[in-house]
Amino acid sequence: MTVAAIAFVSPFGGNAADAAAGAPFLPHQALYELSLVKSRGSTSIEAARGRILYNFSGSACEGYTSDFRQVSELDSGEGKTTLSDLRSTSWEDGAGKSYRFKIDTRMNNGDPSAVDGIAERTGDRISVKLKQPVAKTFMLDGSTVFPTEQIQRIIAAAKGGKSVLELSVYDGSDNGEKVYNTLSVIGKAISGDREIASPDPSTANAKMKALTRWPVTVSYYDRDAKAKDGEQTPVYAMSFELYEDGVSRALVLDYNDFVISGKMGKFDVKDSKPCK
Repeated sequence: MTVAAIAFVSPFGGNAADAAAGAPFLPHQALYELSLVKSRGSTSIEAARGRILYNFSGSACEGYTSDFRQVSELDSGEGKTTLSDLRSTSWEDGAGKSYRFKIDTRMNNGDPSAVDGIAERTGDRISVKLKQPVAKTFMLDGSTVFPTEQIQRIIAAAKGGKSVLELSVYDGSDNGEKVYNTLSVIGKAISGDREIASPDPSTANAKMKALTRWPVTVSYYDRDAKAKDGEQTPVYAMSFELYEDGVSRALVLDYNDFVISGKMGKFDVKDSKPCK
């Protein structure tokens, strides 16, 4: 799972902060409880459990900080379990010009693998300097965006009545060199006063009830993978309801062989300082 949780070439004028100016991103902490929806394909998963803890803070003027941790345990039967622990910290400039990231991943009792680096946008190019897993510098096309700007672009597209958005995103995941092509499909707007079949702490929050949200599915494709039979299969897909202030609820993570849901268990709004 990329740390955006969610990747683009903007069809809108102005910068990302302008695109989301209708409702500034909300500093918050959210906890999602993970469970298995279904298993399919060659991989047999009998049960899944875990949590995602997500902290988001900052503003367009000071930049955005994200702290993300996902702990998952997959049970494939006969006592075989796989435990994964993903931790990510990142900071993204409010204008999408700079992105710092550090990601640590541990599988079972193995040694953690780390990715650490910084990406800087200059003109129509992005320079990425990695410290880990190996010291390396390389360039990306300037049309690529970082995770927070990705969400801003999706919200701007939703507000503009768009139902499909194609973007390229870089978030430092995998070995730090991966770029994903993404396809976002945006559903019809949901008003805050609509009755909800499965409420959670976000839908009970008075501030959130006044906001619009949209059902969104983002499919992530390996930019460097070759399509088979003319059609490329996504590496994975994420579905969620996205509020206009950047909060996500009702997560569904589709890893092709199995699907996991993430129901929000806790939601806390954090103090924020408005831009001066």
